[in-house]
Amino acid sequence: MTHTPGTLEPLGPGLARLLAPNPSPFTGEGTWVHLIGTDRLAILDPGPVDEPHFEALIEAVGGRPVDAILVTHTHRDHSPAAAPLAQRLGAPVWGCAPLVVPGDQEAGFDTSYAPDRILSDGETVEAGGAIIEAVHTPGHTSNHLCFAVGHRLFSGDHVMGWSTTVVIPPDGHMGDYMASLQKLQARSETLFHPAHGEPVEDPKRLMRGILGHRLQRERQLLRLVQESPAALTDLTLRAYPALDPRLRPAAEATALAHLITLEERGAVRCVQGLWKV
Repeated sequence: MTHTPGTLEPLGPGLARLLAPNPSPFTGEGTWVHLIGTDRLAILDPGPVDEPHFEALIEAVGGRPVDAILVTHTHRDHSPAAAPLAQRLGAPVWGCAPLVVPGDQEAGFDTSYAPDRILSDGETVEAGGAIIEAVHTPGHTSNHLCFAVGHRLFSGDHVMGWSTTVVIPPDGHMGDYMASLQKLQARSETLFHPAHGEPVEDPKRLMRGILGHRLQRERQLLRLVQESPAALTDLTLRAYPALDPRLRPAAEATALAHLITLEERGAVRCVQGLWKV
């Protein structure tokens, strides 16, 4: 199903979404902005700074009071519009903690993000006529939050409806990502609304599949290292032989995340650029 950026799509009573115009191999069709509420709103992950997108959001609000702008994490396709939107609407920004990231990762993060309120794991707030619970799910980024509202979970980039999640060290951590998936499996929400892709109607099944895929990839990388010491680039090419070249940096980063987790367990080590048992 193809969606039109800037068009408000109802998802049921008190819930709608709007697609940002930022398609890419990493975002799918783009970032979904969710609007929670009817007479009053909460806006979740306002997306990138883009004038047509910004004006489409203002039109979607339609003059209704906005109680809060919620942010799952500070990648540039999620949080940058929060500040100008807050200024225009007079709404506070609540959500994840800001991050200080290394220089080689800074380009992917919104370093200007400055929330009015940092939400901790399990903390609840009232916005858009709903009680919203923050759920800390580190892994994709160390500051990633999901938001639970009744039987729905707004899963950001932690669980997506179109692709597996990339985990990029040093801020991203595969062990944390796997633990966060297990944390969500133990919760009761039955419908996930990701920031990319379609709603997930059987999230527990999807998360079982993701965990199985990640464990399989981990075993594959360990087997490749056991066969012969190798550099990260060589391991990635052997593990992903049919990979789209545009996705190679993301695949290499995720392979590194697996190797770091194996290294923390004492299964492998890196010596002069070569991974070995």
